[in-house]
Amino acid sequence: MKKKFILPMVLSSAMLVGSIPVSSVFAQPSDSSLAGNGQASKEWNEKASVPLFVKERFAEKFSSSTPTNALNYLKNNESKTGIKDPERNLKVKNVEKDELGMTHVRFNQTVNGVNVEGSDIIVHFNKDNEVVSVNGRMNDTIDNVDMDTTASISSEAALKTAKTSVNASEELTYEPTAELVVYPFEGKNNTAYKVNVNFMGDEPGNWFVFVDAKTGEVIDQYNGLMHADEQTQKGAGKGVHGEHRELHITQVKEPNAGTKFALADYSHENLGGIVTYDAKNDYTSSNDTVYMGNSAAFISDYDRAAVDAHYNSEKVYDYFLNEHGRNSLDGNGMAIISKVHYGNGYNNASWNGRWMTYGDGDGKFMISLSAGLDVAAHEMTHGVISHSANLVYRNQSGALNESFADIFGALVDDSDWEMGEDIMAPEAKANGLTVLRSLSNPNGVVVSNEQRRAYSTNGGVYPDHMDEFYHMPTTVDGGGVHVNSSITNHAAYLIAQDLGREKLGKIYYRALTVYLTANSNFSDARMATVQSAIDLYGEGSEEEAAVNAGFDAVGIY
Repeated sequence: MKKKFILPMVLSSAMLVGSIPVSSVFAQPSDSSLAGNGQASKEWNEKASVPLFVKERFAEKFSSSTPTNALNYLKNNESKTGIKDPERNLKVKNVEKDELGMTHVRFNQTVNGVNVEGSDIIVHFNKDNEVVSVNGRMNDTIDNVDMDTTASISSEAALKTAKTSVNASEELTYEPTAELVVYPFEGKNNTAYKVNVNFMGDEPGNWFVFVDAKTGEVIDQYNGLMHADEQTQKGAGKGVHGEHRELHITQVKEPNAGTKFALADYSHENLGGIVTYDAKNDYTSSNDTVYMGNSAAFISDYDRAAVDAHYNSEKVYDYFLNEHGRNSLDGNGMAIISKVHYGNGYNNASWNGRWMTYGDGDGKFMISLSAGLDVAAHEMTHGVISHSANLVYRNQSGALNESFADIFGALVDDSDWEMGEDIMAPEAKANGLTVLRSLSNPNGVVVSNEQRRAYSTNGGVYPDHMDEFYHMPTTVDGGGVHVNSSITNHAAYLIAQDLGREKLGKIYYRALTVYLTANSNFSDARMATVQSAIDLYGEGSEEEAAVNAGFDAVGIY
C-alpha cells in the first residue's frame, strides 16, 4: 500500500462553510478570553431554543423511511409537535440507518434557507417504517415573514472582525470558516456570520465568533479549545511510565537520508492513518513534523510521549470500531493525528477540531499528558462529539460535551472510574492531587482554582448532584463545563454499577449519535439515554430502569 506524507502548511484565509468545536481536558476560558472588543459575559437566549420530545405509543406507518415521509409526519402532526410549516422551515441535514434497522432523519431549522443556530429536529423511524419518536430543539420566536436574512457586510469583513476580536495569531492552523446563520441571543434573532478561527501559540484557540451581518459588530464569541514511499510494519517503544509498547510504524526511504521510521500507521482498512507529530516544544504548528526515528525502536526519553500518544490513539480507534462500529472520529475513516511536546511545561491536552495536542506537563502538577489512555480517549471522544451531536461548548451543553468525553475516557481505560490518574506528577500526588476528576466520587476531588471555587455551593469540590450545581458565567470555565460535567459523570457511574461498562457504552453512544443535538441540556440527556436504553433493550427493561434511577440519584428529572 502506497501513501504520501503530507507536510503541514500555513493555511490561507480563504473562506469555507462549516464549523468544528474544540475542547481541552483541563484548561478553561479565562476572564480575559473576551479581550479585544471589551465584550461582557452574555447569555444564550434559552427561550429561543425550545426542547421537543414526542414519543409515539401508536406509531404512524409509512411506505419508507425517507425525509419526505418525515416531513409528512411533521406536517400531519403540527399541533402535537408545535413545528409550524415544516416543509418551509426545515432542511434535511442527514439521514442515518443504525444497527437496529432504525432510520434517523435530521433536519436544520431554516429561515429563507439560512440555518438557525442550535435548532435541529430528528425524526426516528423503526425498522417497519413507523415514526416512533421526534426530538430536538426548535426556535419558535422567529417570525419568518419579518426576519431579514440578507447580509450587509461580506464574509471577508466578518472574518477580519472575528480575528481581531479574539487576538488571533497570524499563523492559522487551518482555513477559517464562515457561515451565515440566524443566531438567537439576548432576546433577539440576529442574522450573523458564524466564524471559526483556529490557531496555536501560547494561548491556543478554536474560537467561534458571531458577527452581526448587518452592522459588523461582534454579537457573541466563545472558545470551544509527508513525502516518500512507505510500508507499514511493526515497531516498538517505551512509554512515559516505562511500559513496553508494540507499535504500527512506517519505514521511510528518503533520498540522501537513508532509511528512517515514522510513527505513521496505515495498517487499518478504510482509515486515513494514525499519525503522530513532534510539536518541538514551541507554540506554533508550522514547525511540526511527523515523528521520526533512526530505528524501529523508539526508546529514548524524548520518544516516550510520542510512543504513548501513538499507542493510545490506536487503542481508542479500536474501541470505537469494535464496540460501536465507528470508523474513526468522523465515522468515515478520517486520519487520527496527535501532536506531542507542545509548548514548554504545558499542563494541558486538547482537541482543536482536527487533531489532538499533548503538552509535556511542568513536572510538578502534571507529567506528559499523552501518558493517560483516558486522556487520549477523552480528547478523541471530543472529535466523535464534534461529528455527531456537536454539543456547544458552554453551559449545560458544554458540560455534556465534557461529560461524554470523560465517560468514554473511563470506558476505554477501564481500570477505574477516575480521570487523569496517570498524568499527575509526584509533587501533585504528594499534595493529595491524584486525579483530575472522579466519576465514582466527584466530591472527593477539589475544584482546580479559586476562580471556580468562588461559585461553589459545596465547599469547593466537584458536584455529584444538581443541588451542588455551579452557576458560573460563560467567562469562567465556559459556564462550568469541566465542573458541572461531574454531575452527569456520576449518573453514568451509577448506571454502570447496575448494567456494567459494555451496556453503558452502548446506551451512551446511541444517545450521543442518535438523539442529542447542539444545545441539549441535562434533561435532554436523560431523555436521550432513556430512549436509547428502550431502543436497545426494550420498554420496561432493567436497562431502562437503571438509567432512570441513575439520573434520579443526581437530581436530573
